[in-house]
Amino acid sequence: MLTLHRASALLLADSLITDGAVLVDGPSVVALGPYRPVDGARVREWDGLLTPGLLNPYGQWLLETAYHPDPREELGVEPLLLPDGEVDEVRRGGSARRGLQRMLGYGTTAVAGPFTRAVVRTAVARSGLVSVPGAGERGGLDPLAAAGLAVGHAVGLAAAVQRPLAVGGRADFAVFGVGSVEELERVGAGSCVATVVGGRLLYRSR
Repeated sequence: MLTLHRASALLLADSLITDGAVLVDGPSVVALGPYRPVDGARVREWDGLLTPGLLNPYGQWLLETAYHPDPREELGVEPLLLPDGEVDEVRRGGSARRGLQRMLGYGTTAVAGPFTRAVVRTAVARSGLVSVPGAGERGGLDPLAAAGLAVGHAVGLAAAVQRPLAVGGRADFAVFGVGSVEELERVGAGSCVATVVGGRLLYRSR
């Protein structure tokens, strides 16, 4: 089924289009540009900036070292460091699944490995997120936040984009509740309102 994602602004590799749209068929982008109605297409309208999906370069640390608490544990929602003996493979698998879901809430469509734990590899594969090689650095859920820098500093959107949107390419993108790239870089990827991976809407804020 064709789905037309209409947004207040659409970020392409070389331009920013006001009232732009991405037409998706299955997992692929079939058209990009200013919004125009398409017969037979389901329309999703987003109030914000639609950008290519983001790459979280800290995936290995977040999924294989950090622990993402289950809400029932009453340990908060931020990644924690627990002693190795407290996190068996069952808990590690659950942690990885929760971590991946939380990454989607930051516009993440790709995550850096490599992943040495079988339960983590399985969680990543089932999530739909793209796995890419990485350096195994420690960092947080927001791909726009630079490692080792205080909150409020950013690496810039261009450096965090997984790949530009292109006709024929995979439909991996996110929508942020901001009006410009500058605002997104200032407030961070926590402003995400929707994340689409392989054409599937996997995250939508309430």
